[in-house]
Amino acid sequence: MQNTLPSKSLKSKDCKCAYIHIPFCKRKCNYCAFTSIPALNLIDDYIKKLTVEIKHYYKGNPLKTLYIGGGTPSLLDIKHFEKILSLFKFAVNPEITVEINPDSANLALLNALYKAGVNRLSIGVQSFDDDILKTIGRLHTSKKAKDTVYLAQDTGFDNISIDLIYGLPSQNLKLWEEDLKQAKSLGVQHISLYGLKIEESTPFFKNPPKYLPDDDMQADMYEFAIDYMAPDYKLYEISNFAKAPEYCSKHNLNYWSEEEYFGFGLSAAGFLNGIRYQNTKNFMEYVENPLLSKELTLLTREEQLEETIFLGFRKIEGININNINEKFKIDFNQKFSAPLKKFINSGHIEKTENGCRLTIKGILISNLILSEFLL
Repeated sequence: MQNTLPSKSLKSKDCKCAYIHIPFCKRKCNYCAFTSIPALNLIDDYIKKLTVEIKHYYKGNPLKTLYIGGGTPSLLDIKHFEKILSLFKFAVNPEITVEINPDSANLALLNALYKAGVNRLSIGVQSFDDDILKTIGRLHTSKKAKDTVYLAQDTGFDNISIDLIYGLPSQNLKLWEEDLKQAKSLGVQHISLYGLKIEESTPFFKNPPKYLPDDDMQADMYEFAIDYMAPDYKLYEISNFAKAPEYCSKHNLNYWSEEEYFGFGLSAAGFLNGIRYQNTKNFMEYVENPLLSKELTLLTREEQLEETIFLGFRKIEGININNINEKFKIDFNQKFSAPLKKFINSGHIEKTENGCRLTIKGILISNLILSEFLL
């Protein structure tokens, strides 16, 4: 629903986090469902329109976190990053993250980002197997991925995350173990592991790959990873591992804790004043007027409760039942007695000091479990 709520609803003096989407890529990866276009000649125009949107909605509240994702943000020039960063004020010791692709990273860019105040990198590795990288459409090699991490470390970055995907074409447990071994050997502070899901908007949906691991194999890979990563890395969210609590993604924890956040740029989503919104995915619509074509949804109390449960269960610490009872004026144990009894007895949910959480067994069927908490 377009502009059914006034634009002032999307202004907040309290929001302390922002996501910025950079929709440019050299080419689309075969598994990718994110909004991206291979039109690097339009970057300057896009940054101008992005600036208009940020200036309109952002009112100077110091940010605790800023996350610049994509797409491929590392395709921007440093002048673009400097422009974006100049538009914000920051709190003390903010977390400022930029997503980096190994094929577009270089020492000059990393040095410039570090000097500009960026203090966290998220590097899209996906695999250390060159054959798999070719199959999924990545432009870098295993060596280039590792070299990018080394360059970032030499530059001074001491908060580096890398992404890996399991369930990739022709991948088996042995190859997956090798990916995890290579990742751990790099000494990065954070590792994100995502199971491959083939979505309709991806090249893989149109041309399905051969020899794709099934759901059971993906589950085996996930369970293997949890055991393999310990004790060096602690699982703190369904897909995320950190070497120490200070390296957990503060920005993503903000999402999972239902805090407000701005979403700027093409297709970016945000959450302000109880309203979830998403910008248009149409590039021409966005550059014509970045202040229009926002899909706005005012959440009901029931929807807010569902989100609290779903997002809370993503965290390994689980949900705090006392907080939920106080916020929504309910008796959680009574309201959800049936699914709680069912999944606690089956070993998929376990009680904690403050509430309950999914077990590893529960995480593997989390979508099924959460569907029974729908109101």
